[in-house]
Amino acid sequence: MTVLTKLTKMKLFFTQQTNTMMQKLIFSSILLLAIAATVPAQEVQRTQPTFWWGISGAANVNMYTGTTQTLNAQLMVPAAFHSGFGVGGFGSLLLEYRPTSFLGFMLNLGYDNRGGSFDQVLSPCNCPEDLETNLSYATFQPGIRISPFGRNFHLFFGGAYSYNIDKSFAYTFDQNTGTLYNTTLGDFSNIRRDVFSTHVGLGYDIQLADAGSRRQIALSPFVSYHPYFGQAPRDVESWSVSTVRVGMALKFGKAKEIPFVEPVYEEKLPMKPSEIKVVNTVPTAAFAIRAPLSVPAKRIINESFPLRNYVFFEKGSSMLPSRYVKLSSAKAMSFTPEQLRTSSPTDQTGRSARQLTVYYNLLNVLGYRMNENPTSTVLLTGASAGDGEVMGKEYAETVKKYLVDVFGINSLRITTVGRNQPLSPSELPGGKNYLVMLREGDRRVDVVTSPIDLLVPLQIVAEQVDPLDSRIVMNVNSADEIPFKSWNVEVTDEKGITKKYGPYTRKQESISANTILGDNAKGTYKFVLSGQTPYGQMVKKESTLRLVRNVVPVEEALRYSILFDFDQSSAVANYEQFLTKVVAPNIPNNGTVIIHGHTDIVGSQEYNLQLSERRAMDIREILGKAVLDAGKTGVRFETLAFGMDADTAPFENKLPEERFYNRTVIIDIVKPN
Repeated sequence: MTVLTKLTKMKLFFTQQTNTMMQKLIFSSILLLAIAATVPAQEVQRTQPTFWWGISGAANVNMYTGTTQTLNAQLMVPAAFHSGFGVGGFGSLLLEYRPTSFLGFMLNLGYDNRGGSFDQVLSPCNCPEDLETNLSYATFQPGIRISPFGRNFHLFFGGAYSYNIDKSFAYTFDQNTGTLYNTTLGDFSNIRRDVFSTHVGLGYDIQLADAGSRRQIALSPFVSYHPYFGQAPRDVESWSVSTVRVGMALKFGKAKEIPFVEPVYEEKLPMKPSEIKVVNTVPTAAFAIRAPLSVPAKRIINESFPLRNYVFFEKGSSMLPSRYVKLSSAKAMSFTPEQLRTSSPTDQTGRSARQLTVYYNLLNVLGYRMNENPTSTVLLTGASAGDGEVMGKEYAETVKKYLVDVFGINSLRITTVGRNQPLSPSELPGGKNYLVMLREGDRRVDVVTSPIDLLVPLQIVAEQVDPLDSRIVMNVNSADEIPFKSWNVEVTDEKGITKKYGPYTRKQESISANTILGDNAKGTYKFVLSGQTPYGQMVKKESTLRLVRNVVPVEEALRYSILFDFDQSSAVANYEQFLTKVVAPNIPNNGTVIIHGHTDIVGSQEYNLQLSERRAMDIREILGKAVLDAGKTGVRFETLAFGMDADTAPFENKLPEERFYNRTVIIDIVKPN
């Protein structure tokens, strides 16, 4: 048995033991909370200290998402790591202040380990790669404690400031030679020294002292969740950490002694049948509607359209797909990107066709700009999505041949490389779902230009009818987070005419306000939701909206599109500077910024809706800070999330380039009326 095999088996054994231990710990804590909740409490009689102090210990179940590949200035690994898992320790000194039985304040000062192991990935040579880290912090965690059912059971939430004290990693590269493997120890670069995050949790105080004693002791099991918000350890790439913490606190308090009062029991006769009340068990529903303050009818869009630096190929063929616009040498001499500037789509489908026409001229734009910048060079990296480096090199050579033959580019200015998988693949090792679509996205040529970026966005002007921000967004939920099995909405105007929309099954839907208004300039409408719960019960909710069409017949707006990598919610790194230095200065005082997030169709509806919301909020946060720093006033932000919704998606999802462009957040900047 090789040394590497022994190490692999040992790692698997300890991982299994750790997982088993964590399952037992979580189960025991939940069971302890349940048992403690059934103990009859005598909180009225118990001495209650105002201040508590003590210690706590817990296990952190750390979950990694995002991407990390450049570990430090000396080490960029062949394949990017994406997800991971680990168990770390948490220990703290704690202090609680409880001025009332309902409200209190908490503070933890301690050590917080967010270490773990990334999922193993395969390098282009099919060699396994492993990455582990002992990421640790000194942490300061203030919080608010709420006890809705008495002093013992409590909910808590708050923030955290963490100071990094350990950023070490161990990277192992197995060369598949039986016994030859390399392990590199080092520290991550670009680790944020200061991290700000949030947490939410619940706990139960098991009282260990006599009720009337001045000195109170409590043993408190607790569970808390620390989401990825703010938990990005580095200021490069997109690695983020979410943590479930399960632990126990030992608390001490001291207060004035109060006498124990014998409880008085009243004997009650059984209720008469007429006194028995029937409790309605049908869950209540939350029905939220967001409507535009004024409904825009038509808008002239001046759009900055980004160019994805990918050329996609069909499986088994090194020919440039027919959907790409191929020019003759004669037509190439008269081609300019300005020819792609104007068009007149009237809906989302038209917009898709217009933008894809621009994208399918990608090589023509590149050839034109290379002639305009004669010192520029291009690196073409072809990847075959598993069909070998030779096929990947053929893809790159096809693109090079077109640029040389049609635009007369000197072949020495173009370098070609072949790979089995792209540098940033969509398909991950071990994945089973959506493999056809993911591989279509990995069968491509990546275009990288130097010393300047030749694929900067193009400016496009178009007319848009019924903009997205004219839509009425409806969100529904029933009690206990149970969604409706199905629901519909009836809209009744002032004349009593009713239109029905639905049935729907998702939590969020939207209707065009222009469709509801029709030929009317304004109107008051009653919205009635009818929903059926998973248990077959019917729920109705009503709401009233006042809709007013914008008096300006045609608005003007700037539009920017921000693209995201696959399954990522943080903007591509170089776009943050673009947002603050290009987009934000164009936001006028008293203007409106409409931000809407979208995804491709890879994944579930629920997950993609949440992903698009995170993407939109990421852009909203960056722009909001930039606007504030610039001293602009009266700016109104509208943030919408549409997920993979086909009716509002910028593009279809049949082709890889459409799916890549659907991973986007669109920013419309509307001038004040």
